[in-house]
Amino acid sequence: MGIFIVYWLIVVVLFVIGIIQIIIKAAKNQPVKPGLQLVIASIIMVVIGAGACAVILSNLNIRN
Repeated sequence: MGIFIVYWLIVVVLFVIGIIQIIIKAAKNQPVKPGLQLVIASIIMVVIGAGACAVILSNLNIRN
């Protein structure tokens, strides 16, 4: 279960760093491609992670 928490923390860190890079480089009129790549990678990781969580939760048998 701990690996899921680490995974989601990595996703959040990548997204935040990407947004910060985009803002800073846009203010300095530099290319924002590296920041966009980080944001896109984090969005892809969100989709993959959410799909994995859905599969895991759909296989749980929660019955009383």
